[in-house]
Amino acid sequence: MKGIILAGGKGTRLYPVTLSTCKQLLPVFDKPLIYYPLAVLMQASIRDVLIITTPEDLPRFQALFKDGSHLGISIRYDVQKEPRGIADAFVIGAEFIGKDSVCLILGDNIFYGHNIADVVRPCTDLKEGGIVFGYEVSDPQRYGVIAFDDDGRIKDIIEKPKDPPSSYAVTGLYFYDNSVIDIAKALKPSKRGEYEITDVNVAYLQKRQLNVRLLDRGFAWLDTGTHDALQKASSYVQTIQERQGIKIACLEEIAYQQGFIPFEQLERLAQKASISEYGHYLQKLCLKTVFAH
Repeated sequence: MKGIILAGGKGTRLYPVTLSTCKQLLPVFDKPLIYYPLAVLMQASIRDVLIITTPEDLPRFQALFKDGSHLGISIRYDVQKEPRGIADAFVIGAEFIGKDSVCLILGDNIFYGHNIADVVRPCTDLKEGGIVFGYEVSDPQRYGVIAFDDDGRIKDIIEKPKDPPSSYAVTGLYFYDNSVIDIAKALKPSKRGEYEITDVNVAYLQKRQLNVRLLDRGFAWLDTGTHDALQKASSYVQTIQERQGIKIACLEEIAYQQGFIPFEQLERLAQKASISEYGHYLQKLCLKTVFAH
């Protein structure tokens, strides 16, 4: 399975902080926002990743991740010249996806749970259809909302409804089979001129090939589209990390745990960042690993 991170858009709701950089490179406590969606893909054992961003921001992401080989993964890049909607990612990434299935995650979404890897990894075995995740929210009017039938099965997804049929929103994490490319190419723009991911999901739903997994209260799904949400996400990450002595979305740690890189590479990465608190964490991880063996 291939992985795509959509990190486009103009971040207009976050002006003026996005005048000189893009939203996905803003810090969420101690690391860039895009670390968090990339961590989810890596925890799903996805090693072939495409980052789609704007022409202006492309060099910034390339400077941050290069080709990804230091993390034992492959990162490629492509551009979305105008904000044409989430589903446009499958048209832009069609050549990258090839004949494989694909996982798309939004570059401004944060997912966290102690067993997140156990939730996302089985989805990479997808052979047919699509998988979306539902999360209970207090303001479903802002999202694509899941409507359930009497048996608790998904029967519809309604985009930003005035009268929501449930409190479950569709999150920014999607798994699809290869037919998503043809579905996306056949879409017509919505009233706001974008190719909507909800229309992709409805197309799978009409074929009875869309599955929904509900994330329970042990998980956090954070959308970071506003200053308030960004600040709350930073506070959340800081609180978890300080109380538990761990780091959320530490890419080097995940790469080592997944077997993407050997211990010697983890040591090199820790040494490279040694002056920072982040680097101190990696060095402590190396020491723990040595003592454990």
